[in-house]
Amino acid sequence: MSRNTKATVLVAGGAGFIGVNLCRRLLQDGHEVICLDNMSTGMPEHVDELSAFPAFRFVKHDIVEPMDLPVDQIFNLACPASPPAYQADPVKTTLTNVVGVRNLLELARVNGARILQASTSEIYGDPKEHPQKEDYCGCVNTMGPRSCYDEGKRCAETLMSDYRRMYGVDTRVARIFNTYGPGMREDDGRVVSNFIIEALQGLDITIYGNGSHTRSMCFVDDLVEGLVRFMDQDRADAGPINLGSPYETTVLGFAHLVVELTGSKSEFVYLADAIDDPHVRRPDISRATEQLGWEPRVGLVEGVKETIAYFRGSLNAAQASGDRAPHQPRLMASS
Repeated sequence: MSRNTKATVLVAGGAGFIGVNLCRRLLQDGHEVICLDNMSTGMPEHVDELSAFPAFRFVKHDIVEPMDLPVDQIFNLACPASPPAYQADPVKTTLTNVVGVRNLLELARVNGARILQASTSEIYGDPKEHPQKEDYCGCVNTMGPRSCYDEGKRCAETLMSDYRRMYGVDTRVARIFNTYGPGMREDDGRVVSNFIIEALQGLDITIYGNGSHTRSMCFVDDLVEGLVRFMDQDRADAGPINLGSPYETTVLGFAHLVVELTGSKSEFVYLADAIDDPHVRRPDISRATEQLGWEPRVGLVEGVKETIAYFRGSLNAAQASGDRAPHQPRLMASS
């Protein structure tokens, strides 16, 4: 299906951070969009915003339960991606990535639809190869507190490849690295939202370990462009394809950048390393560049400025309305 062909697109997890940005892009491209979300971490204000588009439809549903919808394309983003969210109910997280993915694959098989699985850099665990290429098999702890997400996503990839081999389903697997930007939850629990919220409120910035862990931050608009290009390729292979920024920064370096751009007086507080938190993370994106003609365009400073403006507006609106007390970020690992 070419980019100019209008489709009925299901976005599972469409009320989440990446989901809302993807839904908005698809609607602007002229597609009909069905947002499927159980709202466990999805945001009602995202649904309200998207509802302004006549071609948008919201369905509250959990993908662990079967569904019957006429669709041409399926993007599966339906799993909490931050450690506090997916560790809150690890069994449900695993089932979402196994039973839920099977249900979406069955929907794709029945409809003859193309399906893209939003996988993750967590596939690689705490990697021994750096940067990470798609053929690296990873170093994942199957018994740790992050395993429900890491292993669930690995199993989801297996189901995608098996449905492609057994039933001819047109599957694609995108391995998403750290993504940030407008639309994130204030209490997301990951490094970008934690640091910005703490800085804006003059709170201590909490760093796990000594700050030497590295991350590669990709602005959400760039990530969405990669997802859309991958879906739109008629002759794409199944992947996996890494989507993320190849430009690496330490967690401490990122904290300094946030303090500088917010003008904050926040101090740094160091806590013990989080369990199984990857020490390094940087994608090799040569496959994405070759197959999709894709690479990130938004620089880190530009993207962080836009994200700060988003969170500042959110905090100011909450304070003006008196709906809640000053926000306390939900702390977790430096993912």
